[in-house]
Amino acid sequence: MIRSRSDLTRSKRVVVKIGSSLLADAQSGVCQGVIDRLVDDLVGLMADGMDVVVVTSGSVALGRVDCGWLDRELSVHEKQAAAAIGQPKLMDAYAKAFARHGRSVAQMLLTKDDLRNRRRYLNASNTSETLFSVGAVPIVNENDTVVVAEIKFGDNDSLGALVSLVVDADLLVMLTDVEGLFDKNPVKHENAKRVDVIQHLNEEHIAMAGDAGSSFGTGGMASKLMAARVATKSGVAAAIISGEKPGTLRRLMKGEDEGTLFLCGVDRQTRRKHWITELLQPIGELSVDAGAAQALLKEGGSLLPVGVRAVEGVFDKGDCVEIVGPEGLIARGLCNYTAEEMRLIMGHASSDIESILGFHDFTSVIHRDNLVLTSDA
Repeated sequence: MIRSRSDLTRSKRVVVKIGSSLLADAQSGVCQGVIDRLVDDLVGLMADGMDVVVVTSGSVALGRVDCGWLDRELSVHEKQAAAAIGQPKLMDAYAKAFARHGRSVAQMLLTKDDLRNRRRYLNASNTSETLFSVGAVPIVNENDTVVVAEIKFGDNDSLGALVSLVVDADLLVMLTDVEGLFDKNPVKHENAKRVDVIQHLNEEHIAMAGDAGSSFGTGGMASKLMAARVATKSGVAAAIISGEKPGTLRRLMKGEDEGTLFLCGVDRQTRRKHWITELLQPIGELSVDAGAAQALLKEGGSLLPVGVRAVEGVFDKGDCVEIVGPEGLIARGLCNYTAEEMRLIMGHASSDIESILGFHDFTSVIHRDNLVLTSDA
């Protein structure tokens, strides 16, 4: 894991998120010259032996330029139409830029629903590994042509953080139109200082960020800090650097003082627990007694049926549910039994499961490996 700037030189796999403000403008649409310059840096990293994934914004921005929908809010359907128009233009720009170096690109369009499904999550991971093996560059974007609020990542900073987990990256780099996180707004305060390295991202750092994005983008500094939090908690370092200054990415990867670097957390979550924490939507609830709550919170145990007092919702085997104790929400995890089966076995010993259900798949209701405490989320 990356614990200092010098560790960046040993990175083997990097996810680079490029924001809309760098890729599009109201006059020319695609900023091909900017894309060419950034791709030159990315190819340089690949020549050094690194795998590179590009998470890109820009499809909606380019589509709204093409349609003349500027300086106003778009409806959901207009955004989806703009994305459908802009995405081919965006991919064409990347394809041209990488083709100059003899590199192929591959389009990967994702929604949060894709990554909530464990099989599709693994398929995305396996596809990326195959693309790396043939020297192709995955270009990832949210599938804005079909996405709705319930399955939307929110912004591509969040998408970049989750993709960094899918591809098992060492580092997430967010290229933007500022030079990193500052202790105060550098536009309003001449004495604002850039934060060099953040060991542990906390609320004080979050408070330094504003909420507004650019006129074309949805993600401001706050969204980038949230993405950094997601990534670092799962062992992926993160950095926010300027994409407007030539060579910043190469200098960052050489360990030089560029942007703001967020070091990996010491409480690294497993990839599976991160998937449960960040992607899955709980669709049921198990209320447990004080003894079960103690076993989960203090003893690192699994949840057994004897400790369950009530079952809410309709869910299937493997679905995500919340666990609520006498003092409130404790955890979330993947349940080994359906809601109907849980109502039959709750309050009973594990040894009674077979006599009640006629089968005995699991001793525990939720195994510890499939459970994440809310204090760890």
